[in-house]
Amino acid sequence: MPLPFLTADRAFDAGAEDIALPFDDHDSWRRPYRPGPWRVAAAATLLLLASFVLLAGVITAAAGELSGAAMCLALAAAVIVCALRLLRVGAWVSRHGVRRVGFFRTTTVRWERAAAVRTVQQPVKWLGLPRTVQGQALIVVRQGGETLPPLVTDHNADFLARSEAFERATDAIEAWGDEYLRG
Repeated sequence: MPLPFLTADRAFDAGAEDIALPFDDHDSWRRPYRPGPWRVAAAATLLLLASFVLLAGVITAAAGELSGAAMCLALAAAVIVCALRLLRVGAWVSRHGVRRVGFFRTTTVRWERAAAVRTVQQPVKWLGLPRTVQGQALIVVRQGGETLPPLVTDHNADFLARSEAFERATDAIEAWGDEYLRG
């Protein structure tokens, strides 16, 4: 039974894929790919944990322990902030440059200061853990030759076991680089 609405994976007209959408604003920062299942699952698990902590805070407040309830509320707020930050991690592009958003740190390189954006074969971290495996990484080389840590890898939480999605995302980011590095 066909459903009357669109999903993120389907479009009405396959020929309309090359047409810019009306909200296609190159001045705003955007992630040219969707967050991967590992990242979404980790954020959902953290939000589930936060809901249990909030429930514990309500029970503690009903029991009359306001300091304990405030502690539960603060802990739940911290877990929610961590889950939201985890969903923001990744590579973002705009007309102004390319941005690598990490959990604790964000680095932005303006297109004028970038020499190249390319995919290389190198050891990469598996799901951001200390273990490294051989894989592909999208890197930005600055004008002085300095290389940033990888923007995305084929073994991070967005692209683990999703090689086609990795190829599409790196192609999109490299296309942004080609457009603004040469122009």
